[in-house]
Amino acid sequence: PRSRGLGDVYKRQIVHLVYHTFTKPAPGYMSLNGSKITVIVGAQWGDEGKGKITDYFAGESDYVVRYHGGNNAGHTVIVNGSIFKLHLIPSGVLYDHPVSVIGNGVVIDPAALLNELQYLHNKGIQPRLNISDRAHVIMPYHKQMDDVLTNHQGVLAAGSTKRGIAPVYADKMFRHGIRMIDLTEPDILKEKLHRSYEFNHKLINAIGDQVIQEDEKSIYREYCQYGKKLAPYIKDVSLELYSAQQNGKAILFEGAQGISLDIDHGIYPYTTSSNSIAGNIATGTGVSFRDIDRIIGVTKAYISRVGIGPLPTELPLEKGNDLREKGKEYGTTTGRPRRVGWLDLVQVRQAVRVNGMTEIALTKLDILSNNGDLSVCTAYNIDGQLEQEMPASLHRFRQAEPVYHTLPGWGQLSDDMTEKGYESLPENLRNYVKFIEDQVSCPVSIISIGPERSQTIIR
Repeated sequence: PRSRGLGDVYKRQIVHLVYHTFTKPAPGYMSLNGSKITVIVGAQWGDEGKGKITDYFAGESDYVVRYHGGNNAGHTVIVNGSIFKLHLIPSGVLYDHPVSVIGNGVVIDPAALLNELQYLHNKGIQPRLNISDRAHVIMPYHKQMDDVLTNHQGVLAAGSTKRGIAPVYADKMFRHGIRMIDLTEPDILKEKLHRSYEFNHKLINAIGDQVIQEDEKSIYREYCQYGKKLAPYIKDVSLELYSAQQNGKAILFEGAQGISLDIDHGIYPYTTSSNSIAGNIATGTGVSFRDIDRIIGVTKAYISRVGIGPLPTELPLEKGNDLREKGKEYGTTTGRPRRVGWLDLVQVRQAVRVNGMTEIALTKLDILSNNGDLSVCTAYNIDGQLEQEMPASLHRFRQAEPVYHTLPGWGQLSDDMTEKGYESLPENLRNYVKFIEDQVSCPVSIISIGPERSQTIIR
């Protein structure tokens, strides 16, 4: 097609669906439109509701895979009134059938992972979990380094959760990182730990005028024990996922954080330390990105973020407090209050393009009920120039003023609308959805009108 209008997007979706229906009629045709590899990504700052959307589709999947980030990210899933807060283990763990996989692109705090496993056991869940032998391990000195770096960076600090995420990714690139497989091989662990410990000790001392709070021998003994406890879960997950793919299994990839926190494509340096985009499944798990069938970008009906840095559509304090409390906008991992604001379609436009999104899952529409008129940012005014794409320049982004389009709000939503379907939703809400589709050239196929798994409408 000569243009990328919404009609063309729908045409591609129809062609895609027909192709996979008639050329790959594998057993178990799903409401995932027959896709065998599906990626769920965040289209904003994270906290968009990816956990709920992953959980919704996980029951139809054979594998649910986490491919980046660490326990700095969190997902809250609500099923039949029960609340589950997950940090490292994929949201699909709440089903009996799928295997939960932590890929090599994830960085792992063994103590946090064991605590999360115990948390699930206490709730009566026995995870079927595989952990990549190539995933890197967060050490105690990484957390201390995180604090030192944050103090050093000052106003350019990203608002770290202080869980050691950035330092462990840095050690990975320095090539003296420690991997999960090393925890099961004491001699290798001792060899690698000595070099990593020595390097970080000197760095912490030079930058923060501190010493590492735990001695090397204590860390070695502690992490040998972690290796023994986690050994049953550690394996070559890249090979397993390849085999699963060859055998027609359905694989669902769950992203953490969102597009604006991506280390390359986000608002640098106010980002996370990994790539959150869909294409990172290749490096984060060893599964080829060319085989992705469906990329769902989860987009909240407004925005929120934890951390510092420019946020063009942020609401003033009083209005923001109302929305924060109504939406329960507090970090799953840290409990920190999130900054909130109007929906930013400049951001979503970038997410559609960079991720190659095939569709949008629009969440938390219920939170905007009875809110009066709604503002939606369609562009930025930067020094008198209209910008419809995210600038790389930090100076320009700091100067960005949102250009708003006002849309009428809607009244209260009810649970029976889920059963009745999309056409039962208020007209103003459907106009809100259509406006988003027209602006970003991507169809909204999934509508969430509440936190429960059941409060989801598939168009």
